Amino acid sequence: MDSLKLLAHPIRLRIVHAMGGGRLLTTAQLCARIPEASKATVYRHIDLLVNGGILEVAEEHRVRGAVERHYRLRQDRAVVGAGVVRTLTPEDHRQAFATAMTALLAEFNAYLDREEADPVADQVGYRQHALWLSPAELAELIGELRAAIVPRLANSPGPERAQYLLSPIHFPVEAPQQPAGRPTTGAGP
Repeated sequence: MDSLKLLAHPIRLRIVHAMGGGRLLTTAQLCARIPEASKATVYRHIDLLVNGGILEVAEEHRVRGAVERHYRLRQDRAVVGAGVVRTLTPEDHRQAFATAMTALLAEFNAYLDREEADPVADQVGYRQHALWLSPAELAELIGELRAAIVPRLANSPGPERAQYLLSPIHFPVEAPQQPAGRPTTGAGP
């Protein structure tokens, strides 16, 4: 299974989110992070991610006669490459976006369900901004966002760090405007 098919499922995407920052987590810990899914479902999705090379077994320990595995995310494999993105149909993009939004909504609901959730103190944000950008300005903005985000992807868990889910989404909401005096497409006077 290719990385797009592996990542295009809300449960698998949530597992990948949970594993970020170099974390080593067991199946039981992942089940606790995704309580709305059955343990069998989480186990099945972990197995698919391991077989697909996105997760790997980092450690194994015997615990009361059973083998407990700690998994690690292979960040280099948990991406959909630009070459694959270029081949996607509009329907593929719809499905991928819907999966990402489903996973995001599930993560947000899980956050709000925690007893200690405090959106104000945690600086939760979900604003949307409509920007007018040329292709060059968009490329510059994306570069600036990457420059701010990429170094922080290497942060590991620590006593003063909470894991935040940051989901930059950008797409044009309308076609570029035609310059004044330039005819629009279509016939007519």
